[in-house]
Amino acid sequence: MKYLTLEKANDGIAIVTIDCPESKVNKISSGLLDEIAGILPDISNDQSIKGMVITSGKEDNFVVGADIDELKGMRTSEEVIAYISKAHAILNGLESMQIPVVACIHGNCLGGGLELALACNYRMAVNSPKTVLGFPEVQLGLLPAAGGTQRLPRLIGLTAALPLVLTARNLRVKQASRAGLVDELIPPYGAKETAVKKALELVNRGNITRKRKRSFVTFLMESNPVGRAIVFSQARKMVERQTYGCYPAPFAIIEAVEHGQKHGKAAGLKKEIEIFSRLVTTSQSKALMSLFFGMSDLKKNPQKSLARKVRQMAVIGTGLMGQGIASVSTAICDTILMKDVKLDDAARGMKEIWKGLEKKTKSGAIVGFDRDIQYGKLVPCDDYSLFKNTDLVVEAVFEDLAVKKRVLADVETATDERTIFASNTSAIPIQDIAAGCKRPENVIGMHYFSPVPKMPLLEIITTGKTAPWVTSTALDMGIAQGKTCIVVKDGPGFYTTRILVPLLNEAVLLVEEGADSLDIDRAMRQFGYPVGPITLIDEVGIDVGAHVAKELGGMFAARGVQPSDTFPKLIAQDYKGRKNKKGFYLYDAKKKKGQKLPNEEVYALLGGAPRKKFDAKLIQQRVSMMMINESLLCLQEGIISCPRDGDIGAVFGLGFPPFEGGPFRYIDHLGASSIMATLESLEKNYGKRFTSPQILKDIVQSGKKFYE
Repeated sequence: MKYLTLEKANDGIAIVTIDCPESKVNKISSGLLDEIAGILPDISNDQSIKGMVITSGKEDNFVVGADIDELKGMRTSEEVIAYISKAHAILNGLESMQIPVVACIHGNCLGGGLELALACNYRMAVNSPKTVLGFPEVQLGLLPAAGGTQRLPRLIGLTAALPLVLTARNLRVKQASRAGLVDELIPPYGAKETAVKKALELVNRGNITRKRKRSFVTFLMESNPVGRAIVFSQARKMVERQTYGCYPAPFAIIEAVEHGQKHGKAAGLKKEIEIFSRLVTTSQSKALMSLFFGMSDLKKNPQKSLARKVRQMAVIGTGLMGQGIASVSTAICDTILMKDVKLDDAARGMKEIWKGLEKKTKSGAIVGFDRDIQYGKLVPCDDYSLFKNTDLVVEAVFEDLAVKKRVLADVETATDERTIFASNTSAIPIQDIAAGCKRPENVIGMHYFSPVPKMPLLEIITTGKTAPWVTSTALDMGIAQGKTCIVVKDGPGFYTTRILVPLLNEAVLLVEEGADSLDIDRAMRQFGYPVGPITLIDEVGIDVGAHVAKELGGMFAARGVQPSDTFPKLIAQDYKGRKNKKGFYLYDAKKKKGQKLPNEEVYALLGGAPRKKFDAKLIQQRVSMMMINESLLCLQEGIISCPRDGDIGAVFGLGFPPFEGGPFRYIDHLGASSIMATLESLEKNYGKRFTSPQILKDIVQSGKKFYE
C-alpha cells in the first residue's frame, strides 16, 4: 500500500496510519480512498481484530482536506459525482463498522479529514496549538461533501454546527472539545498508544454509542420542525446580511443541512452530492479556486537559495503598524529591536504585543512557554547603538519622505552592507527614499496592511537597484510571517495603493455630484466589496487619504484623471474620519436600523444636503472600473509581472470581490470586449479617466484571455 500502513497491536487493535507519499501533508485523494476501501473489508473479516485506531504518519497534520488539484482536473459533473459518491460509500462503510473506531488527531484536521474523523465512533485529539479542526470548503465556494453537512449537526447540534460550516471558522483543540467535536484531549507523547487503550476500553465497554449533552434551549429549538425552521431562517438572514447574496455556497450548505434534517440522513447525503456537483461548476467556485492556487504558488520563494537568515530584526516606529510587524516576527527571529524616539513609546508598543500574545495563549494558538519566549525577544531602544548586527530593519514611521530618508541615513551609519533596509510606506516611491543613500542595493519596500496580524498580503517593492538576495530575503521573511507575498516594481503607490486611489476618488466624486454616502457604500457591498469606499475612507483616515491622493496626484493628472477637491476642503475643517469622530459618517449619533448616519455637514460642504438618487449599477460600474482600469495599466507598465499577482493583491490587500477572482479574472469572466464597451460608455459620459488601456484593446483584438 502507498497511502496506508496496517499494524496489529497485541491486544487485537488494528492501527491504520495514513501517510501520503511524496507530500508533507495528508490529503483525501482517489488513491487514498481506494486503499481505505480495500482495507476495511479485510479488517471486518479478521476475527482477531476487535477495534481500530486511525492516525497519521505526518508530524503535524492528520488530514488537511481534499486534494484540490485532483478536483480541479475533473472536467464533468459525472466525474465529480462519481468521486464524491465513492467517498460517501467508504465513509458510510467506516461508520457502520461493528468494532470501535477511534480517530487519533494531531495537527490540522480539516475538510475531508474532519469528515473522516466524524465517521469514527470516537475522536481523540492531541492537546497542542498545532491541532486545529474545521471546514474551509466555503472559502472555495463549495460545501463539505463527504458527509460533513449531515454528521456534524447530528454530533454537536444545528446551532453549533451551522456557524462552523458557514464561516470556515477553525477551532483550536480545546474549543473543539467544548463544542463536542472532540471526545477526549490527550498529551502529545504516546498519543497512538493512548488511542489504542481507548479503543480497547470501548471494546470492553460493549456500547460504543456516546450520548451527547445538549442544553435545554438547544433541545427546544432543534427537536421540533418549528424550532429548526427558525434556526434555518436566522442562518439565511445572517448569510444574506453578510454576503448580499453574492456567494451561493453558504445558502447551498443550509439547503443540504435542512434537507437532511427534514428527510433523514440518507436523503441529506444524496442532496450533499447533488449540491456539490452543482457548486463546483459555478463561476464563484472557479474564481475562489484560482485564488487558492495563486496563494499556494506565492507561498514559495523561487529564489530561496539567495535568501539570508534574519536572526536580528529591528522595527523603527512602534505604533500600530510597527507593533504588528514585530508581532508577526516574534516566532521567527532571535531578537527584535523596538526603536522609537522615547523608550516609553517603545515600551507601550511592547505592551500591546504582550496583549496579543496573551490572547493567542488563551485561544490555544500558543502555550505560555512560547508566549514568554517570544516576548523575551523584544528589546526596546531609543537609539541605534544595538543595530550593528541587525539583518533586517523595517521602518514604520510617519509617511513623510524627509523623515524616512533621515531614518535610512541613520540606519546606514549604524549598520553595514549585510543589513537590509525595508520601508513600510504605502505610497512613497522606494527610489525616492533611497536617493542619495550609501547602499541603494540594500533598500526595498515591504508594504504591510493593517491590522498586520490579520491581513494576509505583503507587497514587496523592488527598485532597479535592489539586489536579488535582498528581494529573496524579504520574500523569505514574509512567507515565514505567514503572508502571501507579491513582488512588484517601484512607482507611485506601487500596485495596491495605486489601484485603490482611483476607486476612492471616484466614490468621492459621486458624493460631490450629489450621491448619498450610504447608497455608494451599499452598492459596492452588493457588488461584493467587504467595506464600502466611503466607510473605508473614514476608517483609514481622511487625512491619510488626502496625503496618499496628493502623493499620486501628479501621475494621475498627467493622464487627465479628474481629482476630487473634497479632501483639501475636509482637511481644512479638521475632518479626519473615525479617529476624531468627524468624517463622512456620524459616530456619536444613534444608528438607524443598525446603520451609521451620513454627516449632513459634509454634504453642506459639497454642494448641499439634499441628495440625488443614483442607479446602483452605475455606481458599481464607475467605482469598480477605476480599479480595474488601473490594474490593467499596472500590468501594461510592468508594475506587476502577471495577472495572478494583480488578482491576489486586489483581493487580499484591498477586498476586491473574492468570488470574482480579482480584476483580471473578472475581465475574463465578463469578456474583455464587454469591459471595453463599458469603459467606452463611461469615457463618453465622464471623461478620459475611463479611457481603455492599450493592453485591453490588444486582448480584445486577439480574442485571448488573461488566463488561458
